[in-house]
Amino acid sequence: MSRRDEFITVINTFKTVSPTITDEQRIGLLRQAVQNYGLSTEEASEVLNALGLIVGEAVNYFEVLGFSIEEIQNLDEDAITNVVETAHKNSYSASLRAGARLRPDGKTEEQWRALLNQARDTLKDAQKRQEHLTTLLSQEDPHEREFLAPEFIPIEPPETASESISSVNELQNSESLSSAMSEIPSAPTISSFDVPAEMVVILAGEFLMGSSDADANDSEKPVHPVYLDAFYMDKYPVTNEQYKVFLDACPQWQKDSILIDYHNGNYLRTWHRNNYPKGAANHPVVNVSWYAAMAYAQWAEKRLPTEAEWEKAARGGLIGKKYPWGDQIDTTKANYGEHIGQITSIGEYPPNDYGVYDIVGNVWEWCLDEHILDFYAASPRRNPVAGGELTYVLNNFTSLKTYRVLRGGSWMSIPRYVRVAPRFRFTPSHSINNVGFRCVRSASL
Repeated sequence: MSRRDEFITVINTFKTVSPTITDEQRIGLLRQAVQNYGLSTEEASEVLNALGLIVGEAVNYFEVLGFSIEEIQNLDEDAITNVVETAHKNSYSASLRAGARLRPDGKTEEQWRALLNQARDTLKDAQKRQEHLTTLLSQEDPHEREFLAPEFIPIEPPETASESISSVNELQNSESLSSAMSEIPSAPTISSFDVPAEMVVILAGEFLMGSSDADANDSEKPVHPVYLDAFYMDKYPVTNEQYKVFLDACPQWQKDSILIDYHNGNYLRTWHRNNYPKGAANHPVVNVSWYAAMAYAQWAEKRLPTEAEWEKAARGGLIGKKYPWGDQIDTTKANYGEHIGQITSIGEYPPNDYGVYDIVGNVWEWCLDEHILDFYAASPRRNPVAGGELTYVLNNFTSLKTYRVLRGGSWMSIPRYVRVAPRFRFTPSHSINNVGFRCVRSASL
């Protein structure tokens, strides 16, 4: 398949979600075409036009959910949330009952439900709601502003990075863009962030999550766009040496002290009391339950990555590829398929384009989310977390009992399971010899 055909495949996948895109999304796709597929801006624009992917006006999320701005302008935040949730629930349920029909507006019911989710997530958040109002009002007659109560006159949002700029590689290679891309607004570079030691910054932006390739199972579908705020991610999985420092500081999580509710009997199985195996200081720590991984991350003033954060970081800025480096795999890229027969030290294989090492193979990695088989069908578009709000999960993790997500495959996995898209699950108390973790931290300028 030619690079142009690969780009066409990506656009067709994007189009299944919505045939209409914003101008920022168009710019982002043009960037991807130039930098990842070697096309000129003119060639990429031709593809977008030929496939019917067009720039449209901003969608009015109030109309999508079936109520007006005026209906909520005097309500407090709790009341607004109730109105939005009720409207979303009614519309979403009606869409599910409609089956697979094509709507009068040309959208499939699946596309409509994705739009309903986006409308709900935007209007429930006060800042996002104000930004949405700003966008809507910029297209209206200025005299129509008088219909808004003073507290609903949108504030001017602060200058932020273009949401279309979604990879470190794009920023590093921006000089290669043609003059036709000169309208792209400036965005923060890596140097704009004070990156913590042994972490990398993953810039804010949108990516396509999931897979529809021949190896994909139903839990990896549908492919859908996800926008993530910027975050820092550990370059490497947490090691035995690092975990021991945590145990010394938090004795309640030591091998002989951990509560039975937080492990399955295999916790730190190869350790002798509070000491890791000789010669394994730089090996990823394994036989650690989700509870213990969450506790370590909290102690380190970090957290486990959400499933979406993990996948975006693993993809390294590439679109639609099976692995962090492309569509092919061999034993020079990762520790998998029992070709070595054991866990290896961190950093022995090359990083992806985001500078993340060992993101697939060697050890499976815990993610923060609950494992919900069909979560992608109704996933929020912005910063999705399955199984509850991020703050709730962080504050109540020791009481959660549902399956948690594992990603990346291990030294024992066949190639199918060391792709960037597969989703696996264990109970949060499960401890096994090929499961570890790495941490993230929210990023800010």
